Amino acid sequence: MEYRNWSKNDIRTSLLGYGCMRFPTKADGTIDEERAEALLNTAKAAGVNYFDTAYPYHNGQSEPFVGRVIARWDRSSFYLATKMPLWSCKNLDDAKRIFEEQFQRLGVEYIDFYLLHSLHRARYEKAKAVGLVDWLWQQKAAGRIRNFGFSCHDNSAGFEYILRDQPWDFCQLQYNYLDRDDRAEEISGDRGYQLTEECGVPLIIMEPVKGGTLASLPADAAAPLHALRPDASDASWALRWVGSHNNVHVILSGMSAEEQLTDNLATFGSFQPLSPAENAAVESVADELHRRIKVGCTGCRYCMPCPMGVDIPDNFSIWNKLGMFGQKDAIKTQWAECFPDSEKALHCVRCGKCEAVCPQKLPIRDSLAQLQKELDAL
Repeated sequence: MEYRNWSKNDIRTSLLGYGCMRFPTKADGTIDEERAEALLNTAKAAGVNYFDTAYPYHNGQSEPFVGRVIARWDRSSFYLATKMPLWSCKNLDDAKRIFEEQFQRLGVEYIDFYLLHSLHRARYEKAKAVGLVDWLWQQKAAGRIRNFGFSCHDNSAGFEYILRDQPWDFCQLQYNYLDRDDRAEEISGDRGYQLTEECGVPLIIMEPVKGGTLASLPADAAAPLHALRPDASDASWALRWVGSHNNVHVILSGMSAEEQLTDNLATFGSFQPLSPAENAAVESVADELHRRIKVGCTGCRYCMPCPMGVDIPDNFSIWNKLGMFGQKDAIKTQWAECFPDSEKALHCVRCGKCEAVCPQKLPIRDSLAQLQKELDAL
């Protein structure tokens, strides 16, 4: 197992971290505890020592389940991470209640890595205003938190503001070889990574395989990768790309199946950073996938709210996934069963309000009409 040494407190984390948000589930949606426990035990036996959960994962059942599993482990043999759901905290008392509940759920006396969950600047400012940030630093001083940080879903400007505002022990970002453009509303991209190096803040990565999409590439787009390593999985390339960055200390993977764990253990059991030729191949794949984007929406949401209730960026996101990755069956399911009809492009009345404020000057109205036809035809 590949490990990364931290500069303080003798921390040594496995580069592969287990994300506890996507455990295998039963037909009723509850965690398949027998399979999930076997996955966790197998990962730990292979050297994984970082396990990441959160208060809302699996409808609140991830923390209690993880707590039951780790109760059988030597507490000094692993690092446990969980997060404060700020959207559930109207005031400091709410946060204190949730914090204590997390300790009860997990059955531990301290949490190794505690995060403010899913920050953007406005959410962070609210947490500071109610005294939560200061209170959590006090919990660290008391020994209940070993390392205090945050996960972030903001652009690079918002991320930089948060990063420079506190002496954070670490932070967590979405980063992969496609999500590198810091113009996107919820992604800090390459600039976000550079900021962590500039500030000397250790980085933990989420979404290294972009929700699984980089684990199943169109064959023609992935040809440069397969030419170099015919037997390597698409996911392994995405993980190795992230792990080739020096300031990355943990890469989280939400492994929901045995074959995913087996593949990841192979990748990190004998980890190899990308060679220059391999990096060039990944860049060419990223370029090809970006060329397949249907419309150049960055998700900035300046076009919102739409007077007719159309969620323009989310419509474009689904359409772009179809263009980049194909996966027609998965896209059809998302479009027909998961995306609200009330927010679909068909409700556009071509008023033009969105195009007047779009920083990218996109042909939004024509694009909405086209995507509705293409997605309905799947």
